[in-house]
Amino acid sequence: MSVGLIARKAGMTQIFTEDGSAVPVTVLNVEPCKVIARRTEEKDGYSAVQVGFGAAKRVTSRAMQGHFAKQGQDVTAGLKEFRVATDAEYELGQELTAAQFEAGQKLDVSGTSKGRGFAGVMKRYDFAGGRATHGAEKVHRQMGSTGQCQWPGRVFPGKKMPGHYGNARSTTQNLEVVRVDEEQNRILVKGAVPGPRNGLVELRPAVKGV
Repeated sequence: MSVGLIARKAGMTQIFTEDGSAVPVTVLNVEPCKVIARRTEEKDGYSAVQVGFGAAKRVTSRAMQGHFAKQGQDVTAGLKEFRVATDAEYELGQELTAAQFEAGQKLDVSGTSKGRGFAGVMKRYDFAGGRATHGAEKVHRQMGSTGQCQWPGRVFPGKKMPGHYGNARSTTQNLEVVRVDEEQNRILVKGAVPGPRNGLVELRPAVKGV
């Protein structure tokens, strides 16, 4: 296990391989990341690296200022912990860049999906909806029956119904790194990743391998 990175989604494009095949890729601009603190088995009960990313906000709470001062590091915009192997060697203040990943490697990418507001069951869960003709009236996009008859006389918890859709944490696994641009601190991964343009995503080595 190696430490992950925080990146900002720039958008999607395509690149061409040597045989002329088009590969859809998502461009991820890695944020300025550095090691802020270490978590160890002896002191904390688990092994992890706390990564700070981005430029400091104009207003930072005094508690966060104290945390950074205790570690002897400058304040950053955000913090994220990544589990690492017990024998992993990372120093406080160490810069983390896109160079730690390589083409062909598989990554798990996590982000916040696009918020779609209040949605019906056809958009939210791909329900078929009602009939278009043959006497159907005002039920074309409705969900139909929600339960049984007189017994048990209630709707079971977890029933798929209209409601808030999106704006939730989502992870796409085993995305292949197509190209790493060390000069621009940029990573291109094959396929789509969660979230809108300019949204923050977490990059970490795939847990399920190939």
